[in-house]
Amino acid sequence: MAGTRRRPGSDHRTLTYSAVAVILVGLVLVSLQFVPGSPFRPTAASHTGNASGRSTGTPTDRSTRTQPSPSPSPSLEPLPFQAQDLDGLGIKGWYSWAVLDKRTGKIIGSANMNETSTTASMIKAWVVADYLRRSAEAGKTPSDAKLDDATQIIRDSNNTKAQEFYESVGGSASIKRLISICKLTDSKVASDGGWSRTMLSPRDTARLGLCIDDGRAAGPKWTKWLLNEMRLVRGDGDFGIRKAFPAAEQKQIAIKNGWIDRQKEREYHVNCLAIGDTWTMGVMVRTPFSATGSWDYGMKACERVTEALLRDAT
Repeated sequence: MAGTRRRPGSDHRTLTYSAVAVILVGLVLVSLQFVPGSPFRPTAASHTGNASGRSTGTPTDRSTRTQPSPSPSPSLEPLPFQAQDLDGLGIKGWYSWAVLDKRTGKIIGSANMNETSTTASMIKAWVVADYLRRSAEAGKTPSDAKLDDATQIIRDSNNTKAQEFYESVGGSASIKRLISICKLTDSKVASDGGWSRTMLSPRDTARLGLCIDDGRAAGPKWTKWLLNEMRLVRGDGDFGIRKAFPAAEQKQIAIKNGWIDRQKEREYHVNCLAIGDTWTMGVMVRTPFSATGSWDYGMKACERVTEALLRDAT
């Protein structure tokens, strides 16, 4: 049977028209998705993948999200001291100072804060601490009489009792323990082995203060007791660093000072150790006999150095 004869190219045009029609229908359907109220408009669930709202597709790149700003680290309150040049004080002889921040371990000080001088009675704070710590380590508790002796050494700077304690802890071996336990870098045992001529620097004096304060020196059992005794220093030994502070604050500052006339060197050696709430401090002074006339000059010099370093707010 003969069929209807089609013109060449008619099949091709029919397919083209059909394709165009499909595309147009598709575009209309896509457009209807954006018309409010349209039945073709997707629901919220269709965006998230299911009705629960949880995504079932590829996770969102978190790097593109806005990140919360990190909370700033709390800043430390500044120490009551600020480093500065003290040449204008006009102090006679040699002097040096150092302050240690107990919170950070940072030390500020004079350019010569690593130079050493003889400690005199200042070293007694360590001798008593060494005795108390070693007693506790041996499982022993000092008698009331021994504690009374320790009180006299700290509060009144009793030399006789200090010598007895020094010998009981091994003499110069105690100073070697001081250097090791407190991590001192400048200090030395006295050439004659005596406690009075122990060589400390102001920087190591501040480190000794930290060592007492954090419990390494006297141990956990006796640290609080020792610090309290050092706050109760009285009489001739109550001078220097803490005198530069208001009276109400002085009572909270633990101290141990040293003073002596060195006949061999023809000098007065005066040394000051203080422990505050956030800091420890060492000041050392050497003045010639001919220039000052007594160790009282060095005592006042410790106070003057401290006053000059205190911030204006104090």
